[in-house]
Amino acid sequence: MTMHSFEELSAQFAARFASRHFPDHPATLYDPAVYFLGLGGKRIRPALCLMGNELFAPIEEDAWQLAIAVELFHNFTLIHDDIMDKAPLRRGMTTVHEKYGSSTAILTGDVMLVVGYDYISRIRSPHIRRILQLYNQTAVKVCEGQQLDMDFESRSDVTMTEYLQMIELKTSVLLAASLQIGSILGGAGLGNQHAIYNFGRNLGLAFQIQDDYLDCYGDASKFGKQVGGDIVASKKTFLLIKAQEAANAAQRKEMTRLESAPAAEKVAGMLQIFTDCKVDDWVRELKEQYRLAAYQSLEDIAVISKRKEPLRQLADFLLQREY
Repeated sequence: MTMHSFEELSAQFAARFASRHFPDHPATLYDPAVYFLGLGGKRIRPALCLMGNELFAPIEEDAWQLAIAVELFHNFTLIHDDIMDKAPLRRGMTTVHEKYGSSTAILTGDVMLVVGYDYISRIRSPHIRRILQLYNQTAVKVCEGQQLDMDFESRSDVTMTEYLQMIELKTSVLLAASLQIGSILGGAGLGNQHAIYNFGRNLGLAFQIQDDYLDCYGDASKFGKQVGGDIVASKKTFLLIKAQEAANAAQRKEMTRLESAPAAEKVAGMLQIFTDCKVDDWVRELKEQYRLAAYQSLEDIAVISKRKEPLRQLADFLLQREY
């Protein structure tokens, strides 16, 4: 059996997903959903669902239905997150609440979630109850992660353990569950399901740690974002929380002063404190710890090594971006 790469499955999924998932009327409800899905995205989660299936057996039609459900769920969370964050842009385009109003954006997100369940209802797998249970548990965890993220905005005493838990809930569990859902369809046993879930979980954590790091230390032209954006926005990140733990009294005082400093001064000052506290080294080591854990989880899956190659290549691609 020929295994497909992430890029191949992502492209195949995008072609299927491009068809309209909503009725025409009322257009005021459904057009914003079509607009938002049209903004694109990497389609990582649905591709992981398909890869999780193909690791154990040829891709079933059910996997495509579940991949669509997972992507609709993910986009539902993005629409609602944007409302909560008052974000004007998503992928460089106007967000749904900015373009159509918050009330419509809430309903558009809601209907996207429900249509996702409609796709799940179409599957014929005898494992549907187990899949629904995992899907629902994951949806609850993502909501918990978003709430914790909002709670942390008004707290200055967030610990590294708390922050890691929030990232796991908000980001990692959906990647992990997408893989596990696919593996259930492919007939994986419980041990293999557990291993592929842990692969996704560790991959997600390593990726977020890297993302926080690149925001401060990445090359803006390669990274595609303004370096130091998280610092300017006073966002909680792995670097900031570690600096708060590691800083001495003088450094803490300087961090407080920098809070209200002009953007350029704030970024330069915080980066200096990060370097002095060796936070940059520590964060690189933390990413490496989760990267190695992801590869170990992949190793633990009891299928021949050759079949795991697409997942290994995806991990390499996601976690070896240039510093």
